[in-house]
Amino acid sequence: MQLLLLHLDDALELQPDFVRACKFAGAYQYFDKDTGREIRLWGKQKALAELGRKIVKNTPAPAKGPQLCFMGSGDFHHITAMLLAGALERKSGAATLIHFDNHPDWVTFDGGMHCGSWVNTALANPGIQKVITIGVCSHDLRSPERKGANLHWLGEGKLELYPYEHPPSRVLTDYGSGASYRQEKGALHWKSISEIGEENFIDRMLSRIRTEAVYVTIDKDVLAADDAVTNWDQGRMRLPYLLALISEIGSRHRIIGADVIGDYSAPRYAGSLRTQLMKRAEIFIDQPRVRQGAETTRNINSAANHALLEVLAEYMQ
Repeated sequence: MQLLLLHLDDALELQPDFVRACKFAGAYQYFDKDTGREIRLWGKQKALAELGRKIVKNTPAPAKGPQLCFMGSGDFHHITAMLLAGALERKSGAATLIHFDNHPDWVTFDGGMHCGSWVNTALANPGIQKVITIGVCSHDLRSPERKGANLHWLGEGKLELYPYEHPPSRVLTDYGSGASYRQEKGALHWKSISEIGEENFIDRMLSRIRTEAVYVTIDKDVLAADDAVTNWDQGRMRLPYLLALISEIGSRHRIIGADVIGDYSAPRYAGSLRTQLMKRAEIFIDQPRVRQGAETTRNINSAANHALLEVLAEYMQ
């Protein structure tokens, strides 16, 4: 396994104990905070492609086994689409993307890629058989079509979404019924983890993965606030349950790559004044403003990262 620390912000540097542990494990580090400020929240395809080329140039390709990347704030989740494409290029055959998140990241976005739109890029990759999104509790599922959600993937069966818990979602279009929902009277009724039960959901999740290979992406905002401090509103999953899900996946499937994001960092942006104002307006509307203190944030996030590193490394040999 190749371990990569991608420093696009200062989220990981604020956890020196975790960084030391990664360096001891042979991690490579890549620093590019200038590009990080440019592409935070969203970025143009040209800037994202250039970042991808620089990462490839400045980090050795995994000689054997998969790559595990830790990369700071959830504002950079669109980088997953690039890491996923690289993992698929290094293997043959189809893979399933397992996506742990408090947000579905399925909105339409023109002119580039948004941290809330990247799942569409992943779904369009011919190497991905299916995306399974797990743990959503956010308001993104309330009238999702009105918020730009690209729901046709649900109707096609290429996307399954299992909230941790969520009421029915009103929609305008008939999507029929799918493995993770049923549609009645203009609403999607989700098959949530809380409804299925945590133990029963493990079996259901495993039954829905039809490929040997999987890629795992973890946005720590899927976790309850006691287990992570993030830039976004957070879900209700607890860390031990997330670790158990990863263990069950890893013991039955080949993890070809993984990434972990969701550590809090103060938002900083580059680009035109208009772009910076638009991004600040977005986080003012969408991101909560009450935070833990710096020491508490460091301790909570570092503990979760240590635990995730341990369990992922066990199954990514």
